[in-house]
Amino acid sequence: MTARKQQLLRRHRRQKRFVLGIGLALLVVASLSLGWWLLPLLAIAVWIAHEAWFADHLFYSPQDDYRYAFPPGTPALPVYLEAGRVIVEGDIGTAQTLILAVHVTATRLGRLLDPQVRIGTDRQDFERGVDGIRYLNLSGQQKDLRAGRLLIDGRFCHLASSGTLYALSNPDYAERRVLIVAPHADDAELAAFGLYSRAKDVAIVTLTQGEVEAERYQALGLDRAAAARLKGRLRAWDSQAIPLWGAVAQERCVQLGYYCLQLSAMADEPNRPFGSRESSETDIRPLRQHNPLPLPGDVDGLPTWSNLVNDLRALIEHFRPEVLVTPHPELDPHADHVAATRALLEARAGARWRPKVLLLYANHLHDNDRWPMGPAEGGIALPPAIELLPPDGLWSPSLDAASRLDKAMALAMQHDLQGALPLKKRLRRLIQHWLAGRRWPASGENEFFRKGVRRHELFWVRTLAKSPA
Repeated sequence: MTARKQQLLRRHRRQKRFVLGIGLALLVVASLSLGWWLLPLLAIAVWIAHEAWFADHLFYSPQDDYRYAFPPGTPALPVYLEAGRVIVEGDIGTAQTLILAVHVTATRLGRLLDPQVRIGTDRQDFERGVDGIRYLNLSGQQKDLRAGRLLIDGRFCHLASSGTLYALSNPDYAERRVLIVAPHADDAELAAFGLYSRAKDVAIVTLTQGEVEAERYQALGLDRAAAARLKGRLRAWDSQAIPLWGAVAQERCVQLGYYCLQLSAMADEPNRPFGSRESSETDIRPLRQHNPLPLPGDVDGLPTWSNLVNDLRALIEHFRPEVLVTPHPELDPHADHVAATRALLEARAGARWRPKVLLLYANHLHDNDRWPMGPAEGGIALPPAIELLPPDGLWSPSLDAASRLDKAMALAMQHDLQGALPLKKRLRRLIQHWLAGRRWPASGENEFFRKGVRRHELFWVRTLAKSPA
């Protein structure tokens, strides 16, 4: 996590401890007045209420406006919501990505149940108690929008009668040569399975072997280091085998074998090796045996930043992509994700071939661990942006039902997304199901099955300096 997210988490926990302390004091006072037998009953009731309505990690106020700036010249068309329909003043032209900025206000019931906006057959959810500008994703609904028959309705919330539609135009990047950078196995699938499964020329490079947090493999009788080594082998296999489900051949998949949660430390000391925190390994070469080409890091096998940058530079020059897909350095706070994009940009700067388009994705957020909110199969509204982001473009291709099912199955193959939920999370889901109306998909228990399998994928489009002649 970045320093900012650590600060937000500490503040959240501090506030929660304060509220819990006040609640405990009130429970004790009530039990003294009405009888000690009430104390356990009241404590259980308070715990159930917490799990149902106050367990979300939301590090901002639901009354905050989201703040987005788009590239200069982006069409911004007035929109009116009349009789449950979206009426646009002006022509959206051939724009493929349509974002509606509108004020959303929760009803009283919307403080307990997730406010929902129904857009045609789509549904996009927002924070309980929302009262601010939000950005709805209307991509894929151009036909009904042009005809003036796109229906819109709020459940547990009200929508302002007017808003602004941003109409963003992009080429279909699936038609270009694409290189996807995944800090860990499953990042490519979560962010871009829909893109890579229909891309004509795509390669995927995974930076780390994903060996940390291997406790469940210790149940096989392994010690901590052996369990981490096994998990690293399994996830490295995932990174090279699972893309075949999306028609990406093994010779288009590269595993670099660096170690989880070490990339930012490597960046600070570029020539110092940083071995695994858990597996005791220090040589990246064993998990590179199935790579389709030799790389600079193969020479000494040292897990250094210099080797990582040189590996990425060699891959850029080998695959000659026109588009690089990588984590959003301002939105996605995971330390490995931030470092992955930093390494990629350093590699590109020194390469003979320099792609000029970045497609940025966010699999994690600073401020809200439920985004995309709502159930699986819904659309992806823009994430919270309380601090203004760079004015990037947006590209949000749609996934049909068959593609969403294939994406869910690709996630189901990932070893890190398998396994049963802890008892606490199971109880929380049961409580939220019955009291808060939340639903989870049948495809898998991990939260990423809900967050990752959507009607849209979402990329921020950032243009860099042109390739040299």
